[in-house]
Order: sequence, then C-alpha cells, then structure tokens
Amino acid sequence: MIHFFLLQNRQGQTRISKWYSSFEHDEKKKLQSEIYRTLLQRPSKYTNFVEFRKYTLVYRRYKGVFFTICCDPSDNEMGMLEAIHLFVECLDDYFVEVCELDLVFGFYKVFALLDEFFLAGELQETSKKVILNRMRDLGEIEKKS
Repeated sequence: MIHFFLLQNRQGQTRISKWYSSFEHDEKKKLQSEIYRTLLQRPSKYTNFVEFRKYTLVYRRYKGVFFTICCDPSDNEMGMLEAIHLFVECLDDYFVEVCELDLVFGFYKVFALLDEFFLAGELQETSKKVILNRMRDLGEIEKKS
C-alpha cells in the first residue's frame, strides 16, 4: 500500500503531497522534512530505495524535483519506481515539457492525474494512453462548464 506521494524541489519545498494514510499535520511536516534531508544526503550511485522508519521510500529525481512514494516494505519497489517514471511521462505529455512551475500553477491537474494513477493507496491504472485520454476528457468537461 502507498502511504503517501511527495513532490519536493531541491530547496526542500513540498510542491505536491498526496496522503493515503492518516497522519497528524505536525507529523506530515516532520516527515516531509526528514525525507528531504534523507534524499538530499544520499549519493546518486546508491539505489532509489530507502528503508525509512517502518516504510520503504522509493524515489527518483527529475529536473530538480524529487518524486517520492512511501510504501510498505512488502511492496514491489521496482513496480513503484516504474509507476513514478510513468507518472513523469504522463506529466510530460500532458503539460508538454513539464517544469516545476507547471506543478505549482497547475496543481489541480496534477492531483487529477494522481487520482487517475492511484486509488486509496493502490496502483489503479498503468496505461499511459488510458490515463491521458481520461485527462483530455476531464479537460473537455472543464471547458464546457
């Protein structure tokens, strides 16, 4: 199960956070800070998997933004890493050469895209074509209203 999904920039600012398990607000802030410090100190030659408390962090850095999934240790880390990569590919196709500003100013679209990927902390859809078609449909509905 995925407990949360974070997008953090190089300065440690959390741009997007989606929580699938309940955490107190103070605990969320503390987790975000600890995770950022952990990932920043980690050499690039190490794997993209980190044992963190009772969870496993799976992360990948694209264009200065850390994409992090926190999951159970029993989950497939390679599957989670592939999900991050697919998510970034979908972001890139949807926003056409996505950048950090797209994440900040189009956050509601990023959340909609996340909701197409993950449902209640589980991977829902793995087809890039299906996800992007749904996002286009949502965009058309938004234009009509």
